[in-house]
Amino acid sequence: MRAKRSKQYRKLMQQYAMSFGFREPYQVLVDAEIIQAAARFKMKLGVLLAGALHGEIKPMITQCCIRHLYDAPTTTDQERSEKEGWIEVAKQAERRRCGHHELDEPLTTLECLTSVVDPKGSGKNRNCYVVATQDQEVRQSMRRVAGVPLMYVNRSVMILEPMASKSEKLREMEERGKLKAGLISRRPTGAGGKRKREDEEEEDMPDRARAVIAAEADGGVRGGTEPAAKKKQKVKGPKGPNPLSVRKTKKEDLKPIARPVEEERATSRNAAKSKPHAVEKGVDAEGDAEGGAAEGAIEATKKRKRKRKGKGGAALEGEPAVEGEAADKGELPEEGSRGVEGMIS
Repeated sequence: MRAKRSKQYRKLMQQYAMSFGFREPYQVLVDAEIIQAAARFKMKLGVLLAGALHGEIKPMITQCCIRHLYDAPTTTDQERSEKEGWIEVAKQAERRRCGHHELDEPLTTLECLTSVVDPKGSGKNRNCYVVATQDQEVRQSMRRVAGVPLMYVNRSVMILEPMASKSEKLREMEERGKLKAGLISRRPTGAGGKRKREDEEEEDMPDRARAVIAAEADGGVRGGTEPAAKKKQKVKGPKGPNPLSVRKTKKEDLKPIARPVEEERATSRNAAKSKPHAVEKGVDAEGDAEGGAAEGAIEATKKRKRKRKGKGGAALEGEPAVEGEAADKGELPEEGSRGVEGMIS
């Protein structure tokens, strides 16, 4: 609950600062009764006031209030010691001259504080005083003055009253006035009274828009400055691969065999430009050479090593085997071969 109360007090003082001009250090007027209440609860009055207002304070006391402390009746030694403590606390505060020190008897707290806060009876707190008092009549009277924060002690807790109804209404009116001043332009309409709709639109238009419209009108009618050229739109096409993700070609990957081939192709191209008929003959010759090479490769693939069969039908290493055509015709090896005898037996 303490944190919530502290947040409310901070927000309240910000409202007083924005609407009524309060600033640090806050001028706090204390009376005799709140000093006595703080001493009764053994409270440090200055620390609690600064904590409730969330800022530096400047405690002040009027001459009438300090005279009330001096005139307090005492009968016992304990009361006398308490009275001395009250006076010491009052002396730490700044003396506010109210002009009533010449009177034989001091004025009441209500009369004295009212003459200090609102001397002319205008209903406004022009000097931005914060009133800290235990007197209910004083607080009730100060609520009629706009912009007066009120404080009092309740069971050893420093209380800052919410904003009074008169202060709240004045703050709302000021906020509405600021809003209207920002939305509605206060330009004079001129001697003619009402303005045309086109003139109003031109006045509400920003300066840059006016300049653009004037330039277009000059270019179209008077032949003055040409309108600004339109920006060329970039033609979007297929994007290439990411250069960081593409594998770089190495010199080792380039085969040395490809170099003479490339050189031959380059020479043929150059020859084609100079002598096209000679190039055609060379192409035919290359085609014949390539065809012969292809036939030689096919014949090489057809040739296979033959293995001769030994005992038990196994082929011997280094000897050719019987071709499939001879086996189909029924041709067998010579009669004297031991391999045949082994097969017959």
